Amino acid sequence: MTPLEDRATGCLAGAAVGDALGGATEGWTPEQIVERYGGRVEGIVPPFNEDWRNARPIAPYHKGDGHITDDTLMTHALVRVYEKAGGHLNAYSMAEHLVPELMGERRWIPELEAEALPLQRIFLAEKWIVARLHYGHVDPREAGVGNIVNCGAAMYVAPVGIVNAADPDAAYAEAIDLTGAHQSSYGREAAGVLAAAVAEAMRPGATADSVVAACLRLAKDGTRAAIESVCEAAAGLGHWDGSFEALRAAMRPYDTVADTYRDQGLGARRPSRVHSIEELPLALGFLVIAKGDYRDTVLGGVNYGRDADSIASMGGAVAGALGGLGAVPAGWVEQVGAASRTDLVAPGIAIADVARRVHADDLVRRRGHEAAFADLDRR
Repeated sequence: MTPLEDRATGCLAGAAVGDALGGATEGWTPEQIVERYGGRVEGIVPPFNEDWRNARPIAPYHKGDGHITDDTLMTHALVRVYEKAGGHLNAYSMAEHLVPELMGERRWIPELEAEALPLQRIFLAEKWIVARLHYGHVDPREAGVGNIVNCGAAMYVAPVGIVNAADPDAAYAEAIDLTGAHQSSYGREAAGVLAAAVAEAMRPGATADSVVAACLRLAKDGTRAAIESVCEAAAGLGHWDGSFEALRAAMRPYDTVADTYRDQGLGARRPSRVHSIEELPLALGFLVIAKGDYRDTVLGGVNYGRDADSIASMGGAVAGALGGLGAVPAGWVEQVGAASRTDLVAPGIAIADVARRVHADDLVRRRGHEAAFADLDRR
């Protein structure tokens, strides 16, 4: 592999593995996780509820056992959108390409143990894309307004960072434009910052510290404040085990989701300039504690609980981009791929090829602009 392909596959395989490991512990507290599994989770584990089909009738999903969740389903769908579009994406790309991906072709859904439309698995906040764009005919640039504000847009934008590899400013701008069709407020902001984090992590010589610095430079309002607070707390911690109380305390002032994760008040997930999603700051916090190490970044998110699959997936995407495919334990990649009946490496190869072609097109446009501006400014 070229370094571009290595980091791209590390990013997307790393995100998928984090997603699968965190799926089992999603929604629970660190104490409940220890009680259920007899200690900290160190790899692939069975579902939290043995009778997973009936434990939560509203969400009868087979989480655990190495199954990827909707985070990865959406990420891979976005890769296919890039392949079809063959260039940079914007809000209109959601309507033209992503909506057909969600409602046009049956695919294997590991959590359903069946072939189904992705639309039939994704969460209500992602179904919003189809409702607003396909059925509501809303202007794509405004379609995200009114949706609940959560991590839904951030959880799948890693491909935007890869396409804009080593250019976090461009990644941020593209993700903000694209996800305007899905989210608003700090949910949309988190998508821009996560894309920027991946773009910086793709840069040769990047580190966990340089990723956080890029995020702080670009992030706005409560998202920036939350990242700064959590990463400052993380900098004084030596390992993810034992870090949860300090990280949660650093995040709490900016989070609209209650400490009792499933018991939310009226202010939860509503637009705000002073709040932030929890998943992105926590993913970056675990990245800081782990000093960029993939395994510890992901296991921190998995054992933290709450929205563990998205925290571990975001952290895994950034750590995987930093370290390349070799940083992601090969056994986990193989086991998750087999359990999910999904190739975890091919999407990274595909998006690296898109990035290569997009970069070539960008160079042509940039050189054309440079020549035109030089002519304008010639005495």
